[in-house]
Amino acid sequence: MLLDASQCQLVLVDYQMRLMPAIHDHQRLLHKAALVAGAATCLDIPVWATTQSRDKLGGFVPELSAFSANTLDKWSFDACQDGLLDRLMPAAPSHDEPKGGNARSMPKHLLKNKSQEAPLALRQTIVLAGVEAHVCLLQTALGLMEQDLDVWVVSDASGSRRERDCDVAFDRLAGNGVELVSAEMVVFEWLGAADHPHFEQVLELVKRHTV
Repeated sequence: MLLDASQCQLVLVDYQMRLMPAIHDHQRLLHKAALVAGAATCLDIPVWATTQSRDKLGGFVPELSAFSANTLDKWSFDACQDGLLDRLMPAAPSHDEPKGGNARSMPKHLLKNKSQEAPLALRQTIVLAGVEAHVCLLQTALGLMEQDLDVWVVSDASGSRRERDCDVAFDRLAGNGVELVSAEMVVFEWLGAADHPHFEQVLELVKRHTV
């Protein structure tokens, strides 16, 4: 199964100023996060952000601040507990709800037929990237999985202070059905083909953030 840009939302988890310097290989992570976020912006894919205890860990790092307009500050490690799900999946207006259920309960084969302008409630593929992989990223990913959402984690844009914690997190995520992908996998699957109208723009981002 490949990513479908019309069904995706992107969530950037806790790339904060006082936390990132402690993350292993953090400069590489920031490059890959900027690639995915930049491509999402080019392709009109909704981009969300979270911060953990912003007053203590600071706001988003400057490299990603342009993508942090829709930021949820949280105390829970699982951002779903502090309102992320309500932002990703707002209740659909009653006239848009299929008889017998709302947008969350629609069969996925019906969702796939929606247009590129699909409402947020119909974009049920959540692409996550962030830190720390074994804490907030993992708990948020599993929280989204519990809501029957399709969750994909950008592995080369995600990390922890210690490599081993990150490795264990990825093993656990994969074991729970989360798709692990690289930043370039994500952006080229969103594009789909070299004749995409934004191909050259996204390709320039790929070149700029190759590390």
